[in-house]
Amino acid sequence: MEPLSFQEYICSLDPATLPRILRICSGVYFQGSVYEISGNECCLSTGDLLKVTAVTLQKVICENVQTGQKTELPPTFQGLFQPSPASPPCLTPQGSRQKGLTLQQALGQSGTQPQPVLCPTISPHALLLSPVYEVQATMHLRRDQVKIPSTLEVDVEDVTEESQDVHFARPLLLSELLGMEELLPAQAEILEGPHGTAVFESSWASRLQKGRRLQIHGRSHAWRVLASARSSARRFLLSASYRGRFRRRPRQFAGVQELAAGLRPGQRLRVVVTQDCEGSGDRVPPLSVGERLEARQLLHTADGTRLLCQRRSEGDEEEEEEEGEELLLPLELGGSFVEEVCVSKKYGLEELLARLPLPCDVRVVSADPALQRDVLSSFSSLRLEARVSQPFLLSSFCEEPDEGFEIPPQWLDFSVVLTGEPVGTQAPSAHRSHVEELTEAFYYQLLAQLPGGSAPPPPRPPKPKAADGKAQTRKGRAQGRGDRAHSGGRCPSAPRPPASPQAHPAPSLPPKVKSLPIQRSVPNKYSPCPRRPAAPQLHDAPGDAGVLLRFSSISIHCLHYSLPGEENSSDEHDYETIEGSIQKTIRKVQTILPF
Repeated sequence: MEPLSFQEYICSLDPATLPRILRICSGVYFQGSVYEISGNECCLSTGDLLKVTAVTLQKVICENVQTGQKTELPPTFQGLFQPSPASPPCLTPQGSRQKGLTLQQALGQSGTQPQPVLCPTISPHALLLSPVYEVQATMHLRRDQVKIPSTLEVDVEDVTEESQDVHFARPLLLSELLGMEELLPAQAEILEGPHGTAVFESSWASRLQKGRRLQIHGRSHAWRVLASARSSARRFLLSASYRGRFRRRPRQFAGVQELAAGLRPGQRLRVVVTQDCEGSGDRVPPLSVGERLEARQLLHTADGTRLLCQRRSEGDEEEEEEEGEELLLPLELGGSFVEEVCVSKKYGLEELLARLPLPCDVRVVSADPALQRDVLSSFSSLRLEARVSQPFLLSSFCEEPDEGFEIPPQWLDFSVVLTGEPVGTQAPSAHRSHVEELTEAFYYQLLAQLPGGSAPPPPRPPKPKAADGKAQTRKGRAQGRGDRAHSGGRCPSAPRPPASPQAHPAPSLPPKVKSLPIQRSVPNKYSPCPRRPAAPQLHDAPGDAGVLLRFSSISIHCLHYSLPGEENSSDEHDYETIEGSIQKTIRKVQTILPF
């Protein structure tokens, strides 16, 4: 068949012979150019094949032969046409100078070249009808059918007979393959890699690039658990196939608001205070390290929402819990708490989720034997956030058919084309998907979408600065007593340190000594003596005046460093005050030395 313009070919096409395969020959469109066709970009290159599947009349251009004016007629136009007297008799159907022709009949009699017709409804002059068809076609490696106007200025040739074995590959998204399990297992080629936020930190995820070939074996129905390492910023997705063993860890709460969020209906939450917390007036007492609390419920009071807790002493038992002191703690109160846990049982992942509500804190005490290196066992604490029910596709690279991995198409979608090549009958090992590390950005994106996820609490108001005296009082308290709750035992209350004794008031010098122009010695590392110096033996002889003078200066110098409020005073030294013997020595010096 000789090449024809696309318009000529479509006008002469018999719809009963569809589908037809056309080859792009030439035209005003250069090879590789991209044009917008029906809102979609379409690349038409010389040699490309089109599989025409449907032709629909879109509109008819009606041109007045005498005036050249053009109007558009819809396909539903009801007027009748008559052949023009200038029309060749061979193109005029018999019995049509009495009934008239419909629009479809007039177009069918015109052939590939428009012929003049008459229509009194439109004009008394002869008209030329030019149809515009919408052609639906399939192109190689295009997901959707293209819709091309018949007026596209390209030349085509019909190659249907010699192209019977041509396969028009249709790209598919992985998400579409989830509903086509009858096509799996199958081998596929990646047409375009995934876009958007990266999901996994795994090496296989970075290899999902254009041109890479995959073996897609089937759908995996295993559920997942979202987890985070408390001691780092690493996030993980645990498969139901994970075979490590867990032990429950006490939860940690940074403030009363997190403590209130950890309450579960019908369960008690007992915690130990691990950080001193100042109170606020009489209604909010201070909390000290080692104190034990039992969180009960949230109450709405006139002062706002409060958490009802019971402060439990060391001897409190469950039967005597009514005797404890009840506290109403505001949610904005700071502090730090750790849960009391006395259970040392080991759990598998499925049993753990059946017994404990999420989120919960655990530790891996037995690594997964299927993993060469179980990264979860290196963390002292993991928080299991939420359970995820998401379909996955078990896949492997063609060059590594035995090393499988699982792709979540709803999170990591990209286009592939099925190659039709055979796939191995044995499914690959998917142990590398037992633990997948997530990127931080995707972790928070996913956690916000999950109904069971725990979002971080809003920031608390700024904590008031502690007074110096209270800070010094807390400085001597025992630290780390709350850590004993990690071992599962009951943490005893921390004994309150005795109140710091008030410093003895520095003795005042006699008025005469205050006015003495005595040169003080330069301070050195021996000046602020941590121990009281032995009193030297004094003599009344005039020759000892120099010795007495030096002793006097030393005494006064020591007195200077013991005065409270001086700039060089330090809490690290506890200087002795001058006692009565030295005071007597000073008065004796004053009587001996003439000033």
